[in-house]
Parts: sequence; C-alpha cells; structure tokens
Amino acid sequence: MAKKYLASLVGIFVVSGACATTVSRIDVNGNKRMDTESVRILSTVKVGDNLNNEGLNQVAKKLQESGYFSKINVQMNGNVLKIDVTESPIINMVTVEGNDEISTEDIKKEIKIKERSSYDESVIGADTARILTIYQRKGFFGTKVEPKKILLDDNRVNVVYEISEGHPTYIKSIKFNNNKRFSDRVLRGEILSREHAWWRFMAQFDVYDEDRIQYDQQMLRQFYLRNGYVDFNVTNARGTFTPDREYYSVEFTVDEGEKYDIGKIEIDNPFSDIPDDELYDVIKTSSGDTYNIDEIEETITALRGKVADYGYAFINVEPVPTKNDDSRTIDIKFKIQKTNRIYLNSINILGNVRTFDSVINQLTPMRPGDPFSLQTIEQGRQRLMRTRYFKDVQMIPTRIADANMMNLDIKVEEQPTGELSGGFGWSNINGFMVDAGITENNFMGRGQTVQLRGSIAQYQKQALFSFTEPFLFGRALSAGFDTSYTMYNYKKLGGFGYDRDSLTIAGRLGWQLTDHWSQMLRLSASFDQNYDLQIGGWQNARLYTLGTYLKYYNLDTNFQQNTHTGVVSNLGIAYTGFGGTETFMRYSGDITAMVKFFDDRWQIKTSVDFGYIQSIGDDYVPRVYRYFLGGESLRGFDVAGVGSRNGVITSYALGGMWKVNGSTQMNFPIFIPDEYQIKGFVFADYGILGKPPAREDTYHGQDNLIDQKVRTSVGFGIYWNTPMGPMNFSWGWPLHMEKYDRERRFLLSFETQF
Repeated sequence: MAKKYLASLVGIFVVSGACATTVSRIDVNGNKRMDTESVRILSTVKVGDNLNNEGLNQVAKKLQESGYFSKINVQMNGNVLKIDVTESPIINMVTVEGNDEISTEDIKKEIKIKERSSYDESVIGADTARILTIYQRKGFFGTKVEPKKILLDDNRVNVVYEISEGHPTYIKSIKFNNNKRFSDRVLRGEILSREHAWWRFMAQFDVYDEDRIQYDQQMLRQFYLRNGYVDFNVTNARGTFTPDREYYSVEFTVDEGEKYDIGKIEIDNPFSDIPDDELYDVIKTSSGDTYNIDEIEETITALRGKVADYGYAFINVEPVPTKNDDSRTIDIKFKIQKTNRIYLNSINILGNVRTFDSVINQLTPMRPGDPFSLQTIEQGRQRLMRTRYFKDVQMIPTRIADANMMNLDIKVEEQPTGELSGGFGWSNINGFMVDAGITENNFMGRGQTVQLRGSIAQYQKQALFSFTEPFLFGRALSAGFDTSYTMYNYKKLGGFGYDRDSLTIAGRLGWQLTDHWSQMLRLSASFDQNYDLQIGGWQNARLYTLGTYLKYYNLDTNFQQNTHTGVVSNLGIAYTGFGGTETFMRYSGDITAMVKFFDDRWQIKTSVDFGYIQSIGDDYVPRVYRYFLGGESLRGFDVAGVGSRNGVITSYALGGMWKVNGSTQMNFPIFIPDEYQIKGFVFADYGILGKPPAREDTYHGQDNLIDQKVRTSVGFGIYWNTPMGPMNFSWGWPLHMEKYDRERRFLLSFETQF
C-alpha cells in the first residue's frame, strides 16, 4: 500500500513538471493607456520562467490586484504567454448628492476613490460603508448610500454617491439601573447625552452616538469619584431601538459601591529647603472631607507648582492611597520625587513670522539664568495667549545632558490679529444701536493696538480712534492716546433732559505694580457743547483733566460656565481745571467680589460703586457732569429715575454731587441644559444719590424736590449668551422710593457682533 501511494505521488510531480512550460515570449493585447512593458512588469513573469496552471492563476491574480483592469485572460499558447486585458475605466469626476448634514468636502476627505484613478468596485463598496459609518456617528442610522456609475466616452466614468439621509435617530429615554445614591435626574445631568426635546434644536447631544455613550461612562465614573465612590463601575451600557425603530432607549447599569472619606494626609518631602507647611498649605482637601478625585489631581498640580517655584523642575508627585474598609476612609500620602535644582540656559523663540522676538520676550517673565519654574513658564504662556496674537503657544523645555540646565523653546503659532466687526443691539439707555469698527491688535508685529470704531444709536452717536503701545521705550510701560467724538441726545430720554456734543483727546501711561495691581495716568481735553432744558440754550465748555487710576484684578474663571471667583476693583482721582471753563475734583471707586460654587455652575456677585465731585471754590458744576442713578445702575427704576428733581417739571432729574450704589446678585442654572448658556438670576439693588449744588434748591421761585434718601429694589432675570451675543432680561420692583421717582419694571439689553 505504501509503495502504491509513493508511486502515485511521484506520478503527480511528473505530471506537474510535464505541464510546466518555459516562457519564450510574452504577448499583451487590449491595453490602450498602459504600455506593454508595464503590464509585463505587473505580471512579474519574465522570459525563461517556467509556468504551470497554478502559475497562470497567480499571474491573473496579480494583474487583478493592481486595480488597472476590469477583465483579464491569461493562457499559454505553446511557449508564448498571452495576456489579454480590458482596462478599467478612468474616473472623470466624483460627486456627492443628497447630503445636507455632512458637507461634500468632509465626505470626500473620507472616501478613497479619487478623480483620475482607475474605477474599482471593491473601493466603491468600501467607500459606501465608510460614508454610512460617518452618518451613523451623527445618529443617522437610516441613511442609505447608492453609488452610481455614469459611462462616458474614451473609457471614462463619473461616480456619483446618491445619499438618502433620512432623519437622525434621537434618544427617547435615558435610564439607570441599580443607582441608589443619586437619582436618574441627577445622573442624566452629569453625562453628555440628552433625551430628545423640541428645544434642543441647537445641539446634537440628543442624537444617539455610540462613541458618546462610551464617553458618558467615563463622565459617570468621574462624577462618582468626585463624590467618594471609589469602587464605582458601569457594568453595562447599551442602546436599543424602540419598538417602532424611530428612537433609541439608553440604559446604564451601575455598581455604586461604598462612599469613602479622606483619612490621614501625609506628604513625603525630600527637599530640606522647602518648608513642609508651604506644601501642606496648597493641599486642596482635608481629613474628614468626602474623597474627591478632582481635589486629589488639583493637589498634585499645586504641589508640583510649589516645588517648581524653588527651582526643582519635572518632579513627579505620586498619590499613594490606603483604603480602610472598616472606617470607610482613604489615607493618602503624596510622595514627591527628589531632583536637583535646574536653571534656564537659553530661551529660543520659534514659529513667529510677524511678531518681533522683543515683543514675546517682554511678555514672558523668565530669563536665562533664572531657576526653572513651571509656574513662571505657565504664567508666561498665559500672558502670550491673552494677547490673542497667537493661536497656540507651547513651552517646550529640553534638559541639557550631564548638567542642571534647561533650554526652553517657545513655539508659537500666529493667527490673524485684525478684526473687522459690526454689531447691533438695544438697551433702555441708548435704544437701538448699530456699530462697526476695525481693530489691529498686533500692528506691524510690534504688539501695538490700533482701533477705529463708530456707532449710531437712538440716543447716542460716537466715533473713536485709539492707539496703544504696550512697551514704551522697551520697558513695561503702556502708553497710548484716544480721540473720540460723541453726541448725546438725552433731552427725551428718561430724566436726563440735556443734549451734549463732546470732542475728547486723551493720552495715557500705565504700568504694572504687582501681578494683580496696575496704575494708569490719563491727561485729557474735552471740548463740549451742552444744551440743558433748565437753562434753555447751548453752552460751550472746555475740560482739561489729569487723573490717576489704580486697578486690582484677581479672578479664577470657569470659561465654560462663565462664572468667577475673586475680586476686581478700581480707584481713581482726577482734577479738572488748568484754565478750562470747569474746575472740580472727581473721586471714584468700585469693587466687585464673586464666588462660584456647586460645580462652578452657581455664582454670587456683590458690588459697590461710589463717586464724589468736589467743586473748587464757588465754581458751579453743570448738570451734565453730575451723577445719575437708575436703569442698569439701579434696576426697577427708570434711567435717571431717582434723586432730586425739578419742582415744576418732576420728570426732570437734577443729578447729584455724589452717589453710592451697589448690588448683590445670585446667578444659577435653570432647567435648560448648560450647553445653551441660559441662566437665571435674582438680585437686590440699592443706591443713594447726593444732593445737587445749593443753587438748584429753587427754580423760578418754586422749591425743587431735593433729597438724598436710600432707594432699594429686588427682582429676577434671565441671561442668555446667544450665538449672536448676550441678552439680559430683568424685572425689578422698587421697595423704597419717593412719589416723584420714575419706575421701569422691565429692562432689556442685547448686543451682537459679526
């Protein structure tokens, strides 16, 4: 039997060898675009090769895989290899039709078939599947794609992808299983996906997306880790079609685990020159607090920054947790890796084509030879980004081998700094407004700002030209000048009762005192024409003013929620005189304090504003330069709607020589999702307007209504940061008022730019 098998096997080899033919010539037929030699190269066969039936099949397969031929016939005719081909059509044009949700440009970026390439059915099929995947990611699971081939002359074709998009598949319901600590409503607010509602037309978060469901699981885990549930896990997340296959239902099954608090906190500090108390001061959590992963990460960042301030760069801080299941606490030890102090060797600026190196150097606080400090470097990056000269700024440190030195590359990506803008809006003070302007924030690459702007409103018109040099004489001095012409048409607005045309020319010089304090000197000349209803005519005025102003700015901002924590304050004193028609001193100041809380979604804001005009000698201060209250400065009251008034015409406000007004407001999210940036607020306003000059006590023998009493109001409102600009709606009710005060219950302001 073995001998018989062996004989058969030898027979096969003999037959196979007998069928193999030596190729003496290769003939190619049917090719028009491709030359004969190229076809021979693609076949990988040369004269002298031996071919059997399997070899012929391999030749046909290789030619087919090249994608250049639609039909291939390969056979031996004696010792001649005959290759007959029909070339695939050349694609003349690729078009996409029926697509509205996804642009043609985006679809063409994804498909592989291109114009002037060979037509290949397999590539067309893969492109069809790829287009369907793109639509499914946007929630369009009912999309259909039909590729069509349009034959042209000269063996050319047009390829058309006809798309029937259908409608997006929305999420009808989002449910959670096994959640006991937090309700479904709370958990739905922590994920990105949303249940479908008619008012979500400006977002896509209510469209089913499998990738977003994966991201939602991570958001849920982060939420539970912020609330002490360190063993939390999503055991299952799935989306299923509703019975009518019109919507998706999404379910998350969770395992919450137990809640843990912070136990003992330790810091393993290997640096003898860094006091332990300074490190403990930056810890963001305390023993007894609920475990919060965000506070742990913030502590790591703060510890790195504090250690880096002492010149120790690139340290690692490793939190080592120890779970105590009996007490439901987690002890944490922050282990700091020991390194040597590092210094800056050189600073190299890369990527700036337009902006001068000197401008970038002046904006950054670090210099060669300084101790390497991540905090200082990040501060420099923030300064550069705040200029808006650059789309991106990267600080790339490189350590020098065998030395405690570091090179720093500042890599910038410049962006257009010119702005051509326009806008329209409406407010109770100025009525309907249209404005337009052009601004260059990095003039000639020197960091200078040039602005030309004009606005036309119902009660005010203005033209402005401004120039600012941020580094005068190469020093940290900001200098500039402003020229403006403003026309106030206030005779019929509220209780103002005057018109004013004012040309102002001003120069200014500013400097930074500390990281948060800055100071400015301003010298201005104003040439006014004033019309006062009480006087009944036009009067010319010249005001020459020298003032100095201090500003304090220290805010921690959540830009996504538009909430802040910190203080902003201004203090100014100015003298008007120097031979002008008016002589007086003006003192002004304001302070605003803000606190954000509840995941930065809520904010309390309180502010106080004061002003005082001191007349010099017996000089009379005209009404147009006094203080008025009402409108946005004291909601619930009309513009210039409170304070002393003319005894004959009680709608005519006399203004005051001083004022104190303030507000406390709480901003909070309402039932509309955060992505729409709509928030509610409640407020309490107060204000006191001082008396006018003594000569205003009477008018044509009639006593005027003089007072300096407190006014208060309360109310609520809605703030909407629309895609076109912010809108404020507020309703206010006076609590303390006089009978001659003028109310305005509703206040609206809106402004947009494009």
